[in-house]
Amino acid sequence: MSICVLAGGKALTLGAALFTLSWTHSVEKIRWEEDWRATPAGLEIVEARVQGSGAGMEPPPDAHFEDGWWRYRPSLPAQSELALAASGATDSGWKLCASEKCHELGASAGKPVIVRYCE
Repeated sequence: MSICVLAGGKALTLGAALFTLSWTHSVEKIRWEEDWRATPAGLEIVEARVQGSGAGMEPPPDAHFEDGWWRYRPSLPAQSELALAASGATDSGWKLCASEKCHELGASAGKPVIVRYCE
């Protein structure tokens, strides 16, 4: 199983089924991370973590606090793709890590970065 990333007119294929997507909230400057699994049914979220709250990013009632993070599992069906905004107006873009290698995505203004399952 693989993950396909389409960014800036380029395609990147990562030979991994599990990946972590992370970013820093543009207003609150708080770190956010999500673990995802790529399957033929689409991208399934495994866990989300946030290091604080505020500006519409409060952890849900079922979240638990562990090692400095609010951890929870969002109730979300498998997604055919993730579209990550690339506004260029934030301090950094998205970081996608898979198989111990990380890629910075969407740090400058442009079309959204698309992440999806690929065979």
